[in-house]
Amino acid sequence: MRASDKRAQYVGEDYLAAGGAVMRDLFQNDDGGWLQDARLLDRLVAEKLERDAQAICAEGWKWVEVATDFPYGHTYGLRHISGERQPLTDEETATLDALRTEAEQLEEAHADADEIPEEVDRRLGEIETATAAIEERPVSYDPVEIARAGVFVSIDGSGRLRVERGYIRPEDEASLIEPDVPDQENEKETSASPSSALAASKAVAPNGGAVQSEPAEDEDEGLRPLPDKLLTELTAYRTLALREAVGNDPSVAFLAALHVFCLKLFYHYGSDSCLEIEPKSVAFGAQAPGLGDTPLATKVDASHHDWSQQLPADPGDLWDALTTFDGGTQQRLFAHCISLTVNAVHEAWSRRPRAIAHADRLAHVLSLEIAATGWTPTVDNFFGRVTKARIIEAVREAKGAEQAKRIEQLKKGDLAREAEQMLADSRWLPEPLRTPGRALHGSETASVSDHVESTVEETAAIEHETAIDEIVDESDAGDASVDEPQDVAAE
Repeated sequence: MRASDKRAQYVGEDYLAAGGAVMRDLFQNDDGGWLQDARLLDRLVAEKLERDAQAICAEGWKWVEVATDFPYGHTYGLRHISGERQPLTDEETATLDALRTEAEQLEEAHADADEIPEEVDRRLGEIETATAAIEERPVSYDPVEIARAGVFVSIDGSGRLRVERGYIRPEDEASLIEPDVPDQENEKETSASPSSALAASKAVAPNGGAVQSEPAEDEDEGLRPLPDKLLTELTAYRTLALREAVGNDPSVAFLAALHVFCLKLFYHYGSDSCLEIEPKSVAFGAQAPGLGDTPLATKVDASHHDWSQQLPADPGDLWDALTTFDGGTQQRLFAHCISLTVNAVHEAWSRRPRAIAHADRLAHVLSLEIAATGWTPTVDNFFGRVTKARIIEAVREAKGAEQAKRIEQLKKGDLAREAEQMLADSRWLPEPLRTPGRALHGSETASVSDHVESTVEETAAIEHETAIDEIVDESDAGDASVDEPQDVAAE
């Protein structure tokens, strides 16, 4: 395992103290080398996570889930409670002001210097760390909500402990419907003795005739609930009238759609709207490991959190809150909700060529640039998982035929690492990440409509090619196990 892996970063010192072996490359940068004892590493990670989780359990949460990594979207369907950040004390405020003043003075003193002295740079780093520690305020939660909420404990992409507090599962939600309390007077009436009810329904005939039963009069029954069938018919007519009215009022239709989207994507309550709309936000699961650690995921999650802070805690107040937003804010919130429903994931068990083709159209309209989001090809996310032929083809596309020919004799592990370094700043993308209609390294811009049509027609061929690549990868791995024992250990 690479020393740069987040698990190695999390327990690196403990691993070395326990006598764990590390393999280094003497000829090129190896990012700290490779940890050789995977079992020892896994045990140390599990033990440290358990110790860290015990301290969080002591806070009183109903449940605490612990894992090295959770799939991106693991909190979908859970309501997040927002605690209150504790204010700065007078002492902390004074310390923060002093640190900021010192940082400004140091930056001004060396503003004209070509290079900041090492000791000054180190001090600026210390100030930044101390400032962040003060500004990261502890959050206090309502004890009642702590008793029914939980925490996810894992490791983030940089090897630090990630603690996600305050998530309530649907089964732990407080009941939204008050239990029916029987009317005491009605209960007394219905519990009257059968003999008295029978007596009331009988009358004695004149001259001592036989007793005869008399039907109850309608006016004696009082106000009774409407029959269910009648109620269904009346509300069906009202539903049709609402449809006609909403259809003629785009602004109300937009607000109603925004309302139900927010209910389902922020509160996950479906009973607060009469609109039969079910927005779905796909959880990527185990098929996208590490996705939650990317800067792009952090950006998307921060946007969702910012919107959640602007919405009321009670879903019953949501409609009134949305009406106070101006048109621009409503549209931005609507766009955010729609964005959460996008699903352009290829899955082996679910063939959706037309959905993928529509994703291509969407990317073209948005002029989507995946490279601008921070994605770059590495050994872990691409080169180490494809054949040598694909690696060489990627280098040829990004750097030209001469550079590709120069490295084509390298073994698989060396070739993958060399390709990562060569394409680090190239903005090269594999085909699934490219946007139709955008030029790639000066190539001709293709027609998006032609691309979409070919996507639908060629999906089967691409999937077949992928399957073949996987078989070839296994063959390459077998060759590597014979010829490259160090590469296998490194990977």
